[in-house]
Amino acid sequence: MKKLGLLLLTFTVIVACGTKKSASTSKNSMTSIKKAKSKNYKQTLRDQYSFVITEISTDKSYGYSPENAVEVGGAKNSEGPMNERRYLNALTGPNGEEISYYRAGSCCPTPSENATFGDKAMLDNYRVTWEGSKDTVSIYINMYDSSPLKAPKGFGLRK
Repeated sequence: MKKLGLLLLTFTVIVACGTKKSASTSKNSMTSIKKAKSKNYKQTLRDQYSFVITEISTDKSYGYSPENAVEVGGAKNSEGPMNERRYLNALTGPNGEEISYYRAGSCCPTPSENATFGDKAMLDNYRVTWEGSKDTVSIYINMYDSSPLKAPKGFGLRK
Protein backbone atom coordinates (compact mmCIF):
# COMPACT_ATOMS: atom_id res chain seq x y z
CA MET A 1 0.00 0.00 0.00
CA LYS A 2 2.88 2.35 0.83
CA LYS A 3 4.46 1.63 -2.56
CA LEU A 4 1.22 2.52 -4.34
CA GLY A 5 0.96 5.77 -2.37
CA LEU A 6 4.57 6.66 -3.18
CA LEU A 7 4.01 5.86 -6.86
CA LEU A 8 0.88 8.03 -6.96
CA LEU A 9 2.69 10.88 -5.19
CA THR A 10 5.60 10.68 -7.64
CA PHE A 11 3.23 10.62 -10.60
CA THR A 12 1.30 13.61 -9.22
CA VAL A 13 4.50 15.64 -8.79
CA ILE A 14 5.63 14.81 -12.32
CA VAL A 15 2.25 15.71 -13.81
CA ALA A 16 1.99 18.89 -11.72
CA CYS A 17 5.44 20.04 -12.84
CA GLY A 18 4.58 19.25 -16.45
CA THR A 19 1.34 21.25 -16.42
CA LYS A 20 3.13 24.47 -15.48
CA LYS A 21 4.88 24.58 -18.86
CA SER A 22 3.57 26.97 -21.44
CA ALA A 23 2.33 25.59 -24.74
CA SER A 24 5.28 27.11 -26.59
CA THR A 25 7.79 25.47 -24.22
CA SER A 26 6.22 22.04 -24.74
CA LYS A 27 6.17 22.58 -28.50
CA ASN A 28 9.86 23.58 -28.49
CA SER A 29 10.73 20.53 -26.37
CA MET A 30 9.01 18.18 -28.78
CA THR A 31 10.78 19.84 -31.71
CA SER A 32 14.13 19.29 -29.99
CA ILE A 33 13.37 15.62 -29.48
CA LYS A 34 12.32 15.11 -33.10
CA LYS A 35 15.52 16.78 -34.29
CA ALA A 36 17.68 14.57 -32.08
CA LYS A 37 18.53 11.24 -33.63
CA SER A 38 17.51 8.12 -31.75
CA LYS A 39 20.25 7.21 -29.30
CA ASN A 40 20.10 3.48 -28.67
CA TYR A 41 23.70 2.37 -29.23
CA LYS A 42 24.56 -1.15 -27.98
CA GLN A 43 27.40 -0.98 -25.42
CA THR A 44 30.05 -3.72 -25.15
CA LEU A 45 30.71 -5.34 -21.78
CA ARG A 46 34.26 -6.11 -20.60
CA ASP A 47 32.76 -8.20 -17.81
CA GLN A 48 29.61 -8.07 -15.70
CA TYR A 49 30.76 -4.86 -13.95
CA SER A 50 32.55 -2.85 -16.64
CA PHE A 51 32.17 -1.58 -20.20
CA VAL A 52 34.83 -1.71 -22.90
CA ILE A 53 35.97 1.86 -23.59
CA THR A 54 38.87 2.42 -25.97
CA GLU A 55 39.03 6.18 -26.41
CA ILE A 56 39.58 9.32 -24.35
CA SER A 57 37.55 12.31 -25.49
CA THR A 58 39.31 15.37 -26.86
CA ASP A 59 36.20 17.45 -26.09
CA LYS A 60 36.83 19.15 -22.75
CA SER A 61 33.07 19.31 -21.97
CA TYR A 62 32.36 15.58 -22.54
CA GLY A 63 30.97 14.19 -19.29
CA TYR A 64 31.70 17.40 -17.39
CA SER A 65 28.65 19.29 -18.67
CA PRO A 66 24.95 18.40 -18.52
CA GLU A 67 24.73 19.49 -22.16
CA ASN A 68 27.36 16.89 -23.11
CA ALA A 69 26.58 14.06 -20.70
CA VAL A 70 27.93 10.53 -21.09
CA GLU A 71 25.15 8.38 -22.60
CA VAL A 72 25.26 4.85 -21.18
CA GLY A 73 21.65 3.76 -21.82
CA GLY A 74 19.98 0.81 -20.14
CA ALA A 75 16.93 2.45 -18.53
CA LYS A 76 14.51 0.66 -20.86
CA ASN A 77 15.69 -2.77 -19.67
CA SER A 78 16.19 -1.73 -16.02
CA GLU A 79 20.00 -1.64 -16.29
CA GLY A 80 20.44 2.16 -16.25
CA PRO A 81 22.02 2.50 -12.77
CA MET A 82 24.18 -0.59 -13.39
CA ASN A 83 25.32 0.86 -16.73
CA GLU A 84 26.34 4.07 -14.96
CA ARG A 85 28.54 2.03 -12.62
CA ARG A 86 29.86 -0.09 -15.52
CA TYR A 87 30.96 3.11 -17.21
CA LEU A 88 32.67 4.50 -14.12
CA ASN A 89 34.32 1.14 -13.40
CA ALA A 90 36.04 1.36 -16.81
CA LEU A 91 37.77 4.64 -15.87
CA THR A 92 41.00 5.31 -14.00
CA GLY A 93 42.68 8.47 -12.80
CA PRO A 94 45.01 10.21 -15.27
CA ASN A 95 47.97 7.99 -14.31
CA GLY A 96 46.05 4.72 -13.94
CA GLU A 97 44.95 5.38 -10.35
CA GLU A 98 41.95 3.52 -8.97
CA ILE A 99 39.00 5.90 -8.81
CA SER A 100 36.23 6.11 -6.24
CA TYR A 101 32.84 7.63 -6.89
CA TYR A 102 29.42 8.25 -5.42
CA ARG A 103 26.12 9.36 -6.87
CA ALA A 104 25.46 12.94 -5.79
CA GLY A 105 21.91 12.95 -7.15
CA SER A 106 19.77 13.60 -10.20
CA CYS A 107 19.59 16.87 -12.03
CA CYS A 108 19.28 18.62 -15.32
CA PRO A 109 16.19 17.58 -17.31
CA THR A 110 17.26 16.87 -20.87
CA PRO A 111 15.21 16.07 -24.01
CA SER A 112 15.06 12.35 -24.75
CA GLU A 113 12.93 10.04 -26.88
CA ASN A 114 13.69 7.36 -24.30
CA ALA A 115 12.44 9.26 -21.21
CA THR A 116 10.23 7.24 -18.90
CA PHE A 117 7.72 10.04 -18.29
CA GLY A 118 7.11 12.80 -20.82
CA ASP A 119 9.83 14.16 -23.07
CA LYS A 120 12.57 14.87 -20.50
CA ALA A 121 15.03 12.51 -18.84
CA MET A 122 16.96 13.33 -15.69
CA LEU A 123 20.73 13.01 -15.64
CA ASP A 124 22.68 11.55 -12.74
CA ASN A 125 25.62 13.43 -11.28
CA TYR A 126 28.51 11.37 -9.93
CA ARG A 127 31.37 12.77 -7.89
CA VAL A 128 34.68 11.07 -8.78
CA THR A 129 38.08 11.22 -7.12
CA TRP A 130 41.34 9.26 -6.95
CA GLU A 131 44.41 9.22 -4.73
CA GLY A 132 46.43 12.38 -5.28
CA SER A 133 43.59 14.37 -6.86
CA LYS A 134 43.10 17.88 -5.53
CA ASP A 135 39.32 17.78 -5.66
CA THR A 136 36.38 15.62 -6.70
CA VAL A 137 35.15 15.88 -10.28
CA SER A 138 31.49 15.92 -11.39
CA ILE A 139 30.56 13.55 -14.21
CA TYR A 140 27.06 13.78 -15.75
CA ILE A 141 25.58 10.52 -16.98
CA ASN A 142 22.44 9.87 -19.04
CA MET A 143 21.01 6.36 -18.53
CA TYR A 144 18.15 6.88 -21.01
CA ASP A 145 20.14 7.44 -24.19
CA SER A 146 23.15 5.51 -25.41
CA SER A 147 26.02 6.47 -27.71
CA PRO A 148 29.64 5.30 -28.16
CA LEU A 149 31.50 5.77 -24.88
CA LYS A 150 34.71 7.67 -24.25
CA ALA A 151 36.55 8.64 -21.10
CA PRO A 152 36.31 12.31 -20.16
CA LYS A 153 39.45 14.33 -20.86
CA GLY A 154 41.83 13.97 -17.91
CA PHE A 155 40.86 10.36 -17.12
CA GLY A 156 42.52 7.10 -18.11
CA LEU A 157 41.07 3.75 -19.16
CA ARG A 158 41.19 0.41 -17.40
CA LYS A 159 43.16 -2.10 -19.45
